[in-house]
Amino acid sequence: MACYVQKFGGTSVGSLERIQQVAHLIDRTCRDGHQLVVVLSAMSGETNRLTKMAKELSVAPDDREMDVLLSSGERVTIALMAMMLKSLGIKARSFTGRQVGIVTDGAHTRARISRVDTKRVQAALRDGVVPIVAGFQGINEASDVTTLGRGGSDLTAVVLAAALKADTCFIYTDVDGIYTADPHMVPSARRLEKISYEEMLELASLGARVLQTRSVELAAKHQVPVEVRSSFQDGPGTRVVKEDADMEQVLVSGVTGDCNQAKVTVVGVPDQPGIAAKIFGAIAESAINVDMIIQNVSQDSLTDISFTVPRGDLNPAISLVKDLAKAVGARTVEINETIAKVSLVGVGMRSHSGVAARMFATLSRDGINIMMISTSEIKISCVVEEKYMELAVRGLHKEFGLEKSATV
Repeated sequence: MACYVQKFGGTSVGSLERIQQVAHLIDRTCRDGHQLVVVLSAMSGETNRLTKMAKELSVAPDDREMDVLLSSGERVTIALMAMMLKSLGIKARSFTGRQVGIVTDGAHTRARISRVDTKRVQAALRDGVVPIVAGFQGINEASDVTTLGRGGSDLTAVVLAAALKADTCFIYTDVDGIYTADPHMVPSARRLEKISYEEMLELASLGARVLQTRSVELAAKHQVPVEVRSSFQDGPGTRVVKEDADMEQVLVSGVTGDCNQAKVTVVGVPDQPGIAAKIFGAIAESAINVDMIIQNVSQDSLTDISFTVPRGDLNPAISLVKDLAKAVGARTVEINETIAKVSLVGVGMRSHSGVAARMFATLSRDGINIMMISTSEIKISCVVEEKYMELAVRGLHKEFGLEKSATV
């Protein structure tokens, strides 16, 4: 008898009809004799609806109260699902994040998990009960409700799978796996049968919205087998697993485009030791995520420092950086919100040369200028004008033959 964790996203439980469909899928798994823990997101659109209401009442809603508000969405779906399963004759019980012992730090709206106490879940499983767990939420040491950030239900599922030593963590969503590119952007994109944790982590961090980045980090750390499947059609999905020799034969596994980026440039920074540390140290203390950084060659003892941040972090970043610029004696701060990041990902890059040259040549042929470049062992990213993002992704997808049948 296997132990599985099944997580269903907002689109999978977006209506009563879809909750009924998911309940029948859960029923099939139970009838096969497996132990099962189910993790649910809020109904699609519910988190946005609640956030909108909060912002209509307050320009800057309190983070603690936002967590109390947003955690209500998952409570609705777990209760409804438990009711539906009981009507099918399945012993089920709903649990909030607090009730399944997910303890976090005190960072409201973006809490990190400190520990998990699975006693109640294990007791339910021993009694033949299917635990229906609210994703995206936990409790801090002060007994306040916390939430885990966008996509946090993925993290809930993976952390429970790790704690329970589950055989597989299934992530059910509205797509049937991980693709070589966004199929809406590139119709010829191909579904991957498997992908390494490291590649998936890069894709998630670069804008692929199938899995939350932190959930992939945790899965890799604890070697939790993850499979992304569709909740709307039967069939296999994409397995996220440890890297193997086959994966190294594939030069590039995927192309991503992310327009949720903004570029900040601090102009005329004194070229002195410690200035960059002062700027980025203060940014880090404010929990603003900085991605790519470029410092120009010094002229007349002055230099320019450019970096990218998610657009959601831009407003607090602007306010902070303008104050820092004055403090260090910089001339001004420039902002560019019309950029996008285009990236290639593949573990095969470690053993193959020339990938960057082909990428740059492809963008050049399409008349796309590169503003910034960032590389790692298995990733190359370029910042380009936002209007060229889709053209760049399609061109690179074709250049590296990702639409063709290949062994993954």
